[in-house]
Amino acid sequence: MSRVGKKPVAVPAGVNVTINNRAVTIEKGDKKLSFTHRPEVAVEWDSTKREVVCTIPENRMRDQAYKAYWGTTRSLIQNMVKGVTKGYEKKLEVVGVGWNANLQGNKLVLNLGYSKPVELPVPAGLKVGVERQIITLNSPDKQLVGQFAATIRAKRKPEPYNGKGVKYTDEQIIRKEGKTVVGR
Repeated sequence: MSRVGKKPVAVPAGVNVTINNRAVTIEKGDKKLSFTHRPEVAVEWDSTKREVVCTIPENRMRDQAYKAYWGTTRSLIQNMVKGVTKGYEKKLEVVGVGWNANLQGNKLVLNLGYSKPVELPVPAGLKVGVERQIITLNSPDKQLVGQFAATIRAKRKPEPYNGKGVKYTDEQIIRKEGKTVVGR
């Protein structure tokens, strides 16, 4: 039995849950997220207890794929509820002399030591803030925040000798020692 899947998702007051066939929609105010779950998993909304319950057929409890879908569906719904109530945030830091990030309209422009600046279009539903060399990403969609942060970081990963590159603010770069001359 899936330990994650069997837990119900508690929904706080003020959050609306709509389940139409396989489409689950969660909204609060102007924040709205939707998700179409797998057909192997049944998702039900209990309005009296204000919780979402995910189940799989009793005869499939030993099937690994069904248990994986069950836990994943429950986690995605939990992330959507947290996203519309609190939201998600990631911060990245640009480290390097003369390297910086700017926001020009709906584009994030990164100067990372290449001959030309790297321009990334900001996806819809994502708020990007730039203050000196810190890039802040905010959105109710966890996947959108993580994917755009990974895209930014992939443009110039931090290198282990000087620590230059784009890194998460809470990331620690394992530094290497440079080459030394021995025996002179």
